[in-house]
Amino acid sequence: MEFRDIQSLILVVEHQSFTKAAEKSHLSQPSLSKAVKRLEEELEVELIDRSSRYLCLTDAGKIVYEQGVKAINIINNIPTSLNELKDLVTGQIRIGIPPLIGTLFFPEIAKAFHKLYPNVKLDLVEVGAKIVERLVESEEVDVGLVVLPVDDAKFNIYPYIVDDFLLYVHHEHRLSHKKAVAIKSLEEESFILFPKHFTIHSYIINACESAGFTPTVSYESSQWDLILELVGSNMGVALMPKCIFQKQNNSNICVIPLEEPSLIWRLGIITKKGSYHSFALQKFLDMIVNPLN
Repeated sequence: MEFRDIQSLILVVEHQSFTKAAEKSHLSQPSLSKAVKRLEEELEVELIDRSSRYLCLTDAGKIVYEQGVKAINIINNIPTSLNELKDLVTGQIRIGIPPLIGTLFFPEIAKAFHKLYPNVKLDLVEVGAKIVERLVESEEVDVGLVVLPVDDAKFNIYPYIVDDFLLYVHHEHRLSHKKAVAIKSLEEESFILFPKHFTIHSYIINACESAGFTPTVSYESSQWDLILELVGSNMGVALMPKCIFQKQNNSNICVIPLEEPSLIWRLGIITKKGSYHSFALQKFLDMIVNPLN
């Protein structure tokens, strides 16, 4: 069924005449007649009662005409709907994010984005960074916040946060007076780490091994505030990003910078290369990449 044939039927009905429809549309009368005939053959029904002196639709013709008008209205409304989508920015964004990153940064991201685009829903999927990569690649989420580096052949990468790791110790710890410490000097310490499925766990283990030792792990926790409580109780030391210290108020804890080479925490936003970016997702990425615009 050709859409232009339906348009021809509508023209004929609205002008109540093949002749008048031809005059108004700049189409020939025979072409309009052929269009209606094609519709009748395709649908296997009569659309116009040709026994009537005046143009009169059959019952089937009334259905085709009414549905055709609805279809044309829908198509004619597409540009308006798209403009509304662009102007209002509506929709949904599925975001994959590791729990630690989510706790530290997502509330501020969500607040800022909701203020700009209140009609967009943010759906959060909290999993480990490596799983976030897989979810983005399989398009189960639209965007992910991850620890860099990641495979730039698979993902569009938008750098987000760069932060230094600091040594967290009890204020009476033997190293608490130091202005800076080398990772090698922590060989005899008991470490409190995030669990093995956290990217930050393997990052710290690898840093210690590069310094010539395998760290002794006394506790593991997925909650940064619990790790701080353990450090504040002098149960061990922790290597964590500086931004965590800025969110805590435990007076028993002090932080010490690391000597060169320091440890750097690089976070980024990723999307799958070649995937469709909705208007809402484009605005989300714009806010992250150009936060002052």
